[in-house]
Amino acid sequence: MAAESAQSGTGGMKGANSSSGSMVRRILLGSQLRRLREARGVTREAAGYSIRASESKISRMELGRVSFKARDVEDLLTLYGVTDDAEREPLLGLARDSSVAGWWHNYSDVLPGWFQTYVGLEGAASHISTYEVQFVHGLLQTGEYAHAVVTAGHRTPLADEEIERRVALRLERQKLLLGESAPDLLCVLDEAALRRPYGSKAIMDAQLGHLAEVSEQPNVHLHIVPFELGGHPAEAGAFTLLRFPESDLNDIVYLEQLTSALYLDKRDEVAQYDQVLRRLVDISLSPRDTRDHLHRIRQLL
Repeated sequence: MAAESAQSGTGGMKGANSSSGSMVRRILLGSQLRRLREARGVTREAAGYSIRASESKISRMELGRVSFKARDVEDLLTLYGVTDDAEREPLLGLARDSSVAGWWHNYSDVLPGWFQTYVGLEGAASHISTYEVQFVHGLLQTGEYAHAVVTAGHRTPLADEEIERRVALRLERQKLLLGESAPDLLCVLDEAALRRPYGSKAIMDAQLGHLAEVSEQPNVHLHIVPFELGGHPAEAGAFTLLRFPESDLNDIVYLEQLTSALYLDKRDEVAQYDQVLRRLVDISLSPRDTRDHLHRIRQLL
């Protein structure tokens, strides 16, 4: 993912702290407001007019990409015919809880807005499945390897302080893999990501050793797609599929571009990526064989 080189990067949610949970609450509230609006036959333009906002603002609210003001939610609920306090309060509660700022806001100077959304979703996910071809996924990078990836991703040199901030952000993200509520991580790495050197041989050796070690964690499932396999189903490139414990929240596929990202949540589109992941796992090396392969690559450095 480009941000890995350039940037990084509802109650009772598994693997979600309060700030990550606020991201999911925004998405849940937005989707419910969209359903209410559509059921009432209200256009986005009319909804925006009712809260003194634009049609595009309503669109961003329904996608959970902006924070909610309680007054705006109250006015929208009235417009949509939701007047009973018992029905309004849960939604207003979501609006209040969704205003919690994420820990990543402290890194807003090095974190683009479109990637902030991903970091919040990543922190709230119960399952993270990803395929990488360019480099090791950010959740599994060592500090020195991350430093090398960050510096390689820019044509003009970055200030040392900015580099350290980007690396610190990446290491902070990795904390979600620890603890009892940690999500399950399925990471499929193309062998190219392991053969492409970032930094010195010592840095690469340490990174490969770290992968072998972290893959022993019960919630981390690492697979390598070896060169010998030839072509495979993921010809479109890297992607990440996020699943959440909330039944109301669709799975999301994250596709990163150079200066932006796509978030896909239509079931048929997500299903295609899920199928590719399953096929990749079927044809890739098992976790045990992956560790053996990592040690063989280390011997060739």
